[in-house]
Amino acid sequence: MSSTRFFLAIVRRDLLLAWQQRGDLLVGVVFFVLVACLFPLAIGPEPKLLARIGPGVLWVAVILANLLALPRLFNSDWQDGSLEQLLTAPAPASVMVAGKLTAHWLTTGIPLTLIAPLLGIQYGLESDTLLMLMASLLLGTPTLSALGSIGAALTLGVRQGEMLLALLVLPLYAPVLIFGSGAVAAVAGGLPGMAELSLLAAMLCGTLFLAPWLTAMAVKLAVE
Repeated sequence: MSSTRFFLAIVRRDLLLAWQQRGDLLVGVVFFVLVACLFPLAIGPEPKLLARIGPGVLWVAVILANLLALPRLFNSDWQDGSLEQLLTAPAPASVMVAGKLTAHWLTTGIPLTLIAPLLGIQYGLESDTLLMLMASLLLGTPTLSALGSIGAALTLGVRQGEMLLALLVLPLYAPVLIFGSGAVAAVAGGLPGMAELSLLAAMLCGTLFLAPWLTAMAVKLAVE
């Protein structure tokens, strides 16, 4: 089996598994919506304040929802032994990891990116700001999944691994949060925001290149 066919098979397999466990997917989406909706209720109807904090709140909510979904990457496959079988396939382990990352982003990052502009309306964000929010999330959410996969692999099989996963991954998410919310805030303030968006794109290229290999190494260590 070629690497491309193996990659597509992994993506298809994980998408089917995610559909069978779609309740877990809804948990992350509902969590994101609740976090984004609670801030306006707590702060009150002050349009200027809501518009100022909106980009940061939405990005923090996306990060927390993504963190909630990270254990799904490898835990179930590790528990039923299928992860070890996938590692014995006649294709590099990094290809398997890349397929799982793609499926994770499609089932986590894409729904959050599509819902975020709807939630941004309650913060009084303008249409151009909402477009920048979507653009920053399209570049930022794959980076979150790629960085999170490294932490998910390192904590695989570790007792209280989810707590340790948060401690490992959240510092790595900080630059994505800064540049992602910064791009949206820049547009809201009348600036282009392209500098922050370019940095997000550069981070995405770097993580997509390095994360599959680093994650594959960590998964092999966890299985062995």
